[in-house]
Amino acid sequence: MLAPARSGLTTALAMWVSAKESALPADVQYQARRLLLDYLCAAIVGSQTPAAHAVLGLASENYAGDDAMVIGGGRLSPAGAALVNGTAAHGFELDDGYTPGSSHPSAPVVSAALAAGQATGADSDHVLRAIVIGVEVAARIAAAGHPSTWRRGFHNTPLAGVFGAAAACAVLRGLSAEQTASAFGVAACHAGGLFAFLQSGAEVKRVHAGKAARDGLLSVEMARRGLTGPPEIFDSVPGYFSAFAGDSYDSSRLVDGLGEQWAALNTYVKPYPCCRHLHGPIDCVLAALDGGQLHVPAIDSVEVMTYEVASHHAGIDVATVLEAQLSIPYAVAVTLLRGSPGLREFTPEVWEDPRVRDLARRVQVRPDEALTSRYPAERPAEVLIRQRGAPALRFAVAQPLGEPSNPMTDAQLGAKFTTLTSDILVPAGVDPDAVVDSSLGTGSVSDILGLLRGYERARAGS
Repeated sequence: MLAPARSGLTTALAMWVSAKESALPADVQYQARRLLLDYLCAAIVGSQTPAAHAVLGLASENYAGDDAMVIGGGRLSPAGAALVNGTAAHGFELDDGYTPGSSHPSAPVVSAALAAGQATGADSDHVLRAIVIGVEVAARIAAAGHPSTWRRGFHNTPLAGVFGAAAACAVLRGLSAEQTASAFGVAACHAGGLFAFLQSGAEVKRVHAGKAARDGLLSVEMARRGLTGPPEIFDSVPGYFSAFAGDSYDSSRLVDGLGEQWAALNTYVKPYPCCRHLHGPIDCVLAALDGGQLHVPAIDSVEVMTYEVASHHAGIDVATVLEAQLSIPYAVAVTLLRGSPGLREFTPEVWEDPRVRDLARRVQVRPDEALTSRYPAERPAEVLIRQRGAPALRFAVAQPLGEPSNPMTDAQLGAKFTTLTSDILVPAGVDPDAVVDSSLGTGSVSDILGLLRGYERARAGS
């Protein structure tokens, strides 16, 4: 065990979540706005995907209601909206993440918080508080178990995300510490999600965040109605950590520095719509292109050195969107040929391009022991490009763009939103710049969602 087991962890976490008098620091409050804007970008783009359409159809039949907005899809019950929005937000590999936990906290957490917030009539400050507390809980739980949970085949996003969603909804429902601890116990019985999708590109991966959002919300609703869960789920054996991480986890990450050292401030945002493990190699290739010493037709081979977890993303012949978004060789090839990858780079037209396929086959990915030792504190990558008639070129990054130590500015975050959503929102009469200004300014959560109602009506009537 990386750190000795401690008693009282669940109680301490539940007491912190249920505390109502503590004010959030100003930077944490603002981070909630950034997370909301980035979430909306991911959900709007993801709402166009086949997975989101399938889940919306299912939810429309099984979760009818008018309490909560589905982003771009009408209204449903809170559980239905959380399921659909969470799937959409995780639907195109654009959602934020937390490197120490190798997880995506906002897709499940914000989906649950928005649904519960609308159902309860919570004010904007209350919803933003719920978002940041939920992200904090999801990030800490993921980090406490990673990489052991990953090595055992579990997907950390839904595994930890269900607790973050529960925490956010507990805040909005005003649960006591005892009720919150019980809700965590109920949520643990819903925790799950396998990494098996990596081998086949199965679209069920998209639903993981939606399921976690829905189940976290329902766990709170069960607890507030008196259904009990195991009260010390993070302390007991058998319990959450013993089940999913075995005997290798760091329980101190759960509560140490809670309320003082904010994991929520150390989430990353993605500049490119693909798995985060691909971003370091992409940044290396972009640096090579910017250097002016690269002649792509003369490339003989590309060697990518990275940390072990990322090295498994080495598929070459891609045939689905998800396979493309999880492949380092594909990302390297498409960036070399087309520059900074956007939405169009993950379409059949591009992955079927013979030039892309040929170049991807010349990309080798291997784990590097020194780089592995730096993960998850960093996401390092090195790229060695060999080209005919010229010296080999080597590029390295310690942290890809978007990490807290290499952050995207507000301007870059806003540009990401407008660039990726304009083709969707503008035809529906929605001004993307207005959404950015309201999110990063003083707009309330209801004001921000109100700006999207044109898209809601357009998609609901399609």
